[in-house]
Amino acid sequence: MFRKNFKILLGILIIGGVFTSCEYEKLLKSSNYKRKYDKALEYYHDEDYSKAIGLFEQINPSLKATNKADTVHFYLAKAYYETKDYILAKNYFQEFYRTFGDHSWAEDAQFLSAYCDYLLSPRPSLDQSNTREAINGFQMFIRRYPGSDKVQESRELIEDLQNKLAEKSYIAARLYYDMEDYKAAIIALNNSLKDYPESPYREEIRFLILKSKFLLASNSVKQKEEERFQSALDEYYTFIDQYPDSEYQKEVEKIYEVTQEKLNNKSGT
Repeated sequence: MFRKNFKILLGILIIGGVFTSCEYEKLLKSSNYKRKYDKALEYYHDEDYSKAIGLFEQINPSLKATNKADTVHFYLAKAYYETKDYILAKNYFQEFYRTFGDHSWAEDAQFLSAYCDYLLSPRPSLDQSNTREAINGFQMFIRRYPGSDKVQESRELIEDLQNKLAEKSYIAARLYYDMEDYKAAIIALNNSLKDYPESPYREEIRFLILKSKFLLASNSVKQKEEERFQSALDEYYTFIDQYPDSEYQKEVEKIYEVTQEKLNNKSGT
């Protein structure tokens, strides 16, 4: 009995699927734009986004000068967003708020345009063009809609994106240290702090600057030793002033002891 009922149900589903597919194919060939419009919205609300996109794309050029243009454009953007095609979704959201700037949906469109870039932002080691575009997009959104309930979320997303840029900068600067090019490491690490003063890697960067200065001095020719150890000592005082309870405290104090010893020996000669 169960198998018989299952076969009947399966047959109904297959017939329904074939009918739906045939109906969609007929709609694509139809010149009835009102029917296509109504059915595209129906597909969208039924979460059949691929069919909704197919119909919206067809009628979009023909309905641009009508009172349905805004709905077609916005739902087309949303349908692409729901299918995770964030590149096309972003483009349609951008076009929407630029074309319908005073529309009640323009606020959502501008936020979602920036959010698409946020979702497209890759891991820190890769190109961060989308990350920077997302930051710019959220900043523009905040300026345009300062009273929006999405302002706080936008600020949090900006912070997340800036931390990603700071991480990329840190990784690139750290590479010089790992290669034992301490002179280049000092410059790159300082530039990273200059570009991202609130970097979550700030303490580690300051420590690596100190250690790079110490190692550069330790491997210097005699004529440059004193100057470079003095620079390391100055960096030590900067570090302990900012991080008196650092996790690197033991190594930092060891650097201080050796540096003092080297400078004392130099002054005594």
